[in-house]
Amino acid sequence: MDSRSDLENRALRYLARREYSRLELQQKLSMRSHSHATEVLVEVLDKLEQAGYLSAQRAVEQIIRNRRSRFGCQRILHELKTKGFDDHTIDMALPGLHATETEAAIAVWQKKFGVLPGSGEERAKQIRFMMSRGFSMKMINQVFRQVSEGDR
Repeated sequence: MDSRSDLENRALRYLARREYSRLELQQKLSMRSHSHATEVLVEVLDKLEQAGYLSAQRAVEQIIRNRRSRFGCQRILHELKTKGFDDHTIDMALPGLHATETEAAIAVWQKKFGVLPGSGEERAKQIRFMMSRGFSMKMINQVFRQVSEGDR
């Protein structure tokens, strides 16, 4: 007979598909199983963390890997905080995230526009788009500078 509870089996099925933060998995499991007490849910999550099935570090790395090609640091950091990762785990990922920021910004800009803005209106449009993707104004100006220097 299987020694795992239904709740633990459900959690493992979720984790087999993708990584989750502890908060996300807790919300997902509590939504689906109203009959389980909070203490039981916390016990299952603790057990999964101790066994290495639930890892905040792996989940953060997966989110960054999946979002990096489309979004800037600000947007990714906001998502990590929303998903309930602690500040220490996020701080551990920051150096790698910042290291790839410039190339990600250039790639996003290149894919969407590819041509420097010819007017103030077009520049504003490009800036709004890049900011909506989570890039800072400093990074956007750096992209414009690098692209214009490359054209010379």
